Amino acid sequence: MAANPPGKCCGEGHIHDGTPRGSIQTFGGIESYISPAPDGSTSKVIFFITDIIGHKFVNAQLMADGYAAHGYHVVMPDLFNGDPWLIDEAARPAGLTLQSWLVNHMPEQTTPIINKVMAGIKELKPEKIGAVGYCFGAKYVTRLLAGEIDAGFNAHPSFVTLEELAAIKKPLSIAAAETDSIFTTELRHQSELKLREIGATYQINLFSGVEHGFAVRGDLSKPWEKWCKDRAFEQALQWFQLFL
Repeated sequence: MAANPPGKCCGEGHIHDGTPRGSIQTFGGIESYISPAPDGSTSKVIFFITDIIGHKFVNAQLMADGYAAHGYHVVMPDLFNGDPWLIDEAARPAGLTLQSWLVNHMPEQTTPIINKVMAGIKELKPEKIGAVGYCFGAKYVTRLLAGEIDAGFNAHPSFVTLEELAAIKKPLSIAAAETDSIFTTELRHQSELKLREIGATYQINLFSGVEHGFAVRGDLSKPWEKWCKDRAFEQALQWFQLFL
């Protein structure tokens, strides 16, 4: 395993302020948040694969808009068939645990959604396709790097196997948190060794003083957490500017 399965930290964090600019549409048969490039171009597409809180989470929507503002057509689908993990504990069904929720959102349920959205992206006939994966989404970005996309970025990944990592053929950038029970120091080092072993084009940035989820759900009232979140976003942008 290159990253452990999602845990309690994957569904906690802070909600950010802002008004999303994109819209909810049906894309490839899947409800999705679509944020278009300012000029309407679909020549460069980013497939935004979310954490467990899903495509209606305002933090993710604001980030999708951020990528779109730099010239990318962003597609962020509902990975959970209308059943995301709710960050508001009080809104969750009584007795629901993360592990019981995950049973209905394993690769056998999620992979068909990913495949439908990828088919829809290809129908746009883009020149280049990138993908970003946050926590839960990182597994599927890693899989797509075996040949479906041109470059990928993962932040604090979960659920990735060493076999999936070993199969990548395209450039991968990773943003990691110093404190992370999912993408632990040991698993990060194993990932580095595997990427080096296969001769991958890769980059790993490690951010001190932050925890798993910082790139999406960090506390923006804390200057260091905000700086790290912003730098992780810039890391992804710079990667795509080079490879897309």
